[in-house]
Amino acid sequence: MSELSRKCPSTDADPLDSLGGTAHAAGECLPPWKGRAILLVDLDAFFASVEQLDHPGWRGKPVIVGGDPQKRGVVSTASYEARKFGVRSAMPSSQAQRLCPHAVWTCGHYHRYREMSNKIMGILHDETPFVQQVSIDEAFLDVSPNNVNTEHPVEIAQRIQRRVEALGVTCSVGVGSSKTVAKIASDMDKPRGLTVVYPGTERDFLGPLPVRSLSGVGASSEAKLKSAGILTLGDIADAGLEQLKRLLGKNGATMYIRACGLDDTAVEDDDTVKSVSNETSFAVDLTERVDIEAAISAMATKVGRRLRRRGLAGHTLGLKVRYDNRSVRSVQKTLRDQTDDDLLFTPLLLEMLSEVWHPGIAVRLVGVSMSGFESTVVQESLFEDAEQLQVTKDSPLDGGKRKGLLEATDKVKDRFGEMAVRFGHEMRSSANTTGSSAKNPSDYK
Repeated sequence: MSELSRKCPSTDADPLDSLGGTAHAAGECLPPWKGRAILLVDLDAFFASVEQLDHPGWRGKPVIVGGDPQKRGVVSTASYEARKFGVRSAMPSSQAQRLCPHAVWTCGHYHRYREMSNKIMGILHDETPFVQQVSIDEAFLDVSPNNVNTEHPVEIAQRIQRRVEALGVTCSVGVGSSKTVAKIASDMDKPRGLTVVYPGTERDFLGPLPVRSLSGVGASSEAKLKSAGILTLGDIADAGLEQLKRLLGKNGATMYIRACGLDDTAVEDDDTVKSVSNETSFAVDLTERVDIEAAISAMATKVGRRLRRRGLAGHTLGLKVRYDNRSVRSVQKTLRDQTDDDLLFTPLLLEMLSEVWHPGIAVRLVGVSMSGFESTVVQESLFEDAEQLQVTKDSPLDGGKRKGLLEATDKVKDRFGEMAVRFGHEMRSSANTTGSSAKNPSDYK
């Protein structure tokens, strides 16, 4: 492992300050790169960094983007100033407030984060057509040297960091021969880090790291590995393929390959959307059916709008419910026809509620999803739309009028924002949300 500034002792300047002719001179001291070159670009404390960019008075202060501490909110992002106090992403907001009571709090401006993310992804696409965005603030790039691309991967990483910083935020970059190595390297020296693992040094780099460093190793897998005396990635590599299979089942082979630095997974610009979903947690548990139905309807409205914005229509409708004890129940149904019409599929979701909830059970979260965007469906229809929805030619909600209503509300929201026009069920449930948000890339496209 090496940082560029240490690899090139002939230059005392920060690696991000060397571009153009200077960068070329710095590149002369870089060992040649042979084989695949994968970058993982990770934006540093992205949401908080954008807030500090837009609010100069917040710079240098602890900033937390997340849900309301009084309403079961969760931290989305914390600035590095806040992280010094132990605040981390996914931490309950109430805990973060105790750790850093003087922090600046904001519920977030996600349209702004999306705007900035799109600009940065544009920079990455300038460098290579092989870009795989994995979240709003993270992407893999394949910059492998070839007859067309003769530039050193480290110089490309330098230039990306400089161009991102010119926008007002920073990024850390991992450079390696695989996605696994690049991802781990990107986390080694944040913020504004550049960590390079040259081909042939993967085992030395990975070996001392704890097993939890590896993507795909969660608490359960970690416990199984530790029970067998496997504590580091080097231990995984030494254990061998067969033992890993016995310990972790079908995932054992994948973990072994990654720990050995042999991951050859391609960087794929796969924009295929497999599902569109929305879920929300509640500040106060819901116990009445009318409130749960209002929340489901609000989630369905958001899913329908996202489907129409992307030109998608799905066959498979999903409903998810989390109870107050954190257990989860879900149900899926397959529709006869593909649809993006939330006025059509919301009544079906309300029927499905009876399969996962009974009166007296407190509900902490509800989620709605639509998938099955392929053109053919294997299952027979589980619903006859006309019978289930009682839609007739005389109904004010017949197909044509539903379409007109949805088009009208979409146009108003496109022009004036999502809050410009809302149905009653959206207004009923909005006051009881935590204000938290995830980093799902599909939510920002």
